[in-house]
Amino acid sequence: MRREATMWDPLAEVPRGYAVSPRDLHVWMRRLGTSGPHLQAMMDILSAEERQKAERFYFQADRERHVVGRALVRVLLGRLLAIKPDEIEFRYSEAGKPSLVGAQNSADYQFNVSHSGDLILVAVTARRAIGVDVERIREDVELDAIAARFFSQRERADLAAVSPDQRRGAFFACWSRKEAFIKATGAGLGRPLDAFDVSVRPDEPAMLRETRPDRAEAARWVIRDLDVGPDHKAAVAVEGSGWELKTL
Repeated sequence: MRREATMWDPLAEVPRGYAVSPRDLHVWMRRLGTSGPHLQAMMDILSAEERQKAERFYFQADRERHVVGRALVRVLLGRLLAIKPDEIEFRYSEAGKPSLVGAQNSADYQFNVSHSGDLILVAVTARRAIGVDVERIREDVELDAIAARFFSQRERADLAAVSPDQRRGAFFACWSRKEAFIKATGAGLGRPLDAFDVSVRPDEPAMLRETRPDRAEAARWVIRDLDVGPDHKAAVAVEGSGWELKTL
């Protein structure tokens, strides 16, 4: 369910008693447009490092995306852990993926954030690695050049077979699936994007087709598309099966 973001305040909106189990996959989706007082309240719960990063953004939209995304993560985790959002502590992998520090993560909550255009997504689950990605469909992207550099041979062939009127959407759907999987594994730039195949054609569901060199790895992951409207493509990659997706 999509809600208006004009007066959105995650400090008030995320209910007390909010819970996430290993069978839950929650994706919170919000659009830019947070009011000034609410944006400042979100800034106040960020760490000094997060605030400094926000202040380095030149464009207001980039600053807002960063602040809202980080604040929502803190509010969600604060509700789950029953502690104040500004008490949340993060550590970062070598690839830059954040996770909760030590004792705060006894329930093994997993989360991931993505934003593009005016959309912000935060995915939360427990005891499962997770990655989420959203991409605004842009007209200024050279599809063939980027596909030649980053897509696998099979993905390039599938993209070439898509009709011209659907090719741009298929490209961004493919890209969001690939990014979601890379983020879920925590590999970052250490894993080549052409070392695995995802589905591309519009008539196919989202899926991880093949992983190399470990072909068995593909069976351990599920990729799902997210309905984020006509101007964006988004996907989530989750370790294991037996979970239920809920968009909030």
